[in-house]
Amino acid sequence: MTSPDQRQQMEQLEAKLAAAKHRGAPKPRADEHYSQANMAWRMVIELVAGLGIGFGIGYGLDVLFGTLPIFMVLFVMLGLAAGVKTMLRTAEEIQSKQQAEPAEQDTPHSGKDEGA
Repeated sequence: MTSPDQRQQMEQLEAKLAAAKHRGAPKPRADEHYSQANMAWRMVIELVAGLGIGFGIGYGLDVLFGTLPIFMVLFVMLGLAAGVKTMLRTAEEIQSKQQAEPAEQDTPHSGKDEGA
């Protein structure tokens, strides 16, 4: 029931909307090559944070109970284990992200909206 003029106006409007979406799309980051270094620093910080938190808890318990550095050694080891576990989780996250990138690039994208 739409006239050819309305259909043409709708097509022009859709073209304008597509052009506006393309202009508003985020530009690729220029510092993308630093992402591996950022991930490495993140992993180092996670390990050091685990050690530091373990040391703090252990030292605090030793001072509180007046014991030898038993709790400090115990909690430093637990902090090390927690830091390594967190580092492994981060490494798995990075690996899954890198495996997902080629899969996203290989999938063809159609220019039409399938839902509309």
